[in-house]
Amino acid sequence: MLFWVLGLLILCVFLWTCKGNLKIADITDKYIFITGCDSGFGNLAAKTFDKKGFHVIAACLTESGSTALKAETSDRLHTVLLDVTNPENVKRTAQWVKDKVGEKGLWGLINNAGVPGVLAPTDWLTLEDYREPVEVNLFGLISVTLNMLPLVKKAQGRVINVSSVGGRLAIVGGGYTPSKYAVEGFNDSLRRDMKAFGVHVSCIEPGLFKTNLADPVKTLEKKLAIWEQLSPDIKRQYGEGYIEKSLDKLKGNTSFVNMDLSLVVECMDHALTSLFPKTHYAAGKDAKIFWIPLSHMPAVLQDFLLLKQKAELANPKAV
Repeated sequence: MLFWVLGLLILCVFLWTCKGNLKIADITDKYIFITGCDSGFGNLAAKTFDKKGFHVIAACLTESGSTALKAETSDRLHTVLLDVTNPENVKRTAQWVKDKVGEKGLWGLINNAGVPGVLAPTDWLTLEDYREPVEVNLFGLISVTLNMLPLVKKAQGRVINVSSVGGRLAIVGGGYTPSKYAVEGFNDSLRRDMKAFGVHVSCIEPGLFKTNLADPVKTLEKKLAIWEQLSPDIKRQYGEGYIEKSLDKLKGNTSFVNMDLSLVVECMDHALTSLFPKTHYAAGKDAKIFWIPLSHMPAVLQDFLLLKQKAELANPKAV
């Protein structure tokens, strides 16, 4: 009996793997639109999918980012300047894309644009510190999706939302985590709403990657600027050496940082080209081995492990 159960399990794994490897027939007539292509995941994705033969429309925030990308890609790739927080800019871009793709529609929409905002303890922050990451990571993503969705429905295509392990676990204070939690909720409701139209919606949850988004120098500069504005009471509670101690803690976790950005692009590729795309993709060894499994654990265990990564306060009772 045990032999037959084991054989059935092996057969199920084999069939599941084969199912995941089945690809769409042709990509050379398909258009995809990617946001956040100045650098990082979006930049690499635009180059990769251009080489594969897709008609890539790459949205960049800056002229310099657009120029650099065009210099490294084929004539098939088109760039457009886009600020996802500007509703009029998004509407004009959607109309331009509609004119470009015609009756084919848009096979793939990859919502990749994002910012970290200020990453600091919650009681250091103001409402304004939360605003930028929520505007870009959430409302910008929703705005682009709503404007491009008719084109994706026409092609019965794919929507791919780049979230984060920060959308599964509150690793650090600031607006980044709430924005990504909300992206996860939007992604799930969109996936169910689009199923009847033949549109597949996937969510990618990268772990910690070395990109401009996670630039430690910029993160430190923002944190120091906020520290200077804090009240004497809060400075006394955390202690003058708190930021330095936090940096020392981070240096001990460098093994968690993934250097290979293609791990995320491979997830995008599967979501775009597989006949059976996954609903969720974990990208990076830290996401698969630590962050995502931890997100399913009891809160008491999550708190214990995550608090061990934080620097000790000098005098939390000085209130």
